[in-house]
Amino acid sequence: MNWSEKTIGFALTGSHCMIADVLPQIARLVQTGARVVPIVSETLQTTSTRFGTSDQWQDELKALTGHDMIKTIVDAEPLGPTRLLDVLVIAPCTGNTLSKLASAQTESAVLMAAKAQMRNGRPMVIALSTNDGLGLNQFNIAKLMIMKHTFFVPFGQDAPLQKPNSLVARMELIVETCAAALQGVQLQPLIIERFAYST
Repeated sequence: MNWSEKTIGFALTGSHCMIADVLPQIARLVQTGARVVPIVSETLQTTSTRFGTSDQWQDELKALTGHDMIKTIVDAEPLGPTRLLDVLVIAPCTGNTLSKLASAQTESAVLMAAKAQMRNGRPMVIALSTNDGLGLNQFNIAKLMIMKHTFFVPFGQDAPLQKPNSLVARMELIVETCAAALQGVQLQPLIIERFAYST
C-alpha cells in the first residue's frame, strides 16, 4: 500500500477513555506518509474528563497531523463534492454515533463526513467503543455491517463480567483494517477475544 498517495479522514467521538489508544494509530498513519485529516465531534471539542482535557486532545491532534480539525457540519460538507478522503476512520466510535449513523442522521461533523464518504462510495472504517454493543446497539452494528463500503476494526467484549454488553475494537488494528478496506476486504477475524478468563 502506497500510503503517501492516500488521504485519511480520522474522526474521533466522545469515548474519552479510548482516545489515548487511538492517537498512536494516527501517528502510525502519519509515519506511513498518509495525509491525515482530523475530524472531531462536539463532545471531544467541549468535554474534559479524567482521561484528559478537550484542549489537550485537540492540541495533540493538530501536532500529530499538522492539519486543522474539521469541527462543524459546514466544515465537513465539502468532503462530499471534493471527494477528498480515500478512507474515513471513525475511532473511537461511540454507541451514540453508531446509532445515528445507522439511522441516517447528520447532526455533527463526524456524521456529515460519514455521509460524504457513503455518497462517494468510498470505504468507511468503524472502530467500536460502546457499552451497549450487545444491547440495543447490536441491531445498529448488524445494519452497518451489511452496508457496502463499511468495514469494522476487529472487536470483542472488553469486560464481559462487569459490562456484558460492552464491545471495544482492537485499536492497534486500525491501519491494517484501512489497508484491507481500501482493497474492498473486511479484515479477519472480525470478532476477537479481548478478555481472557482466568481459571
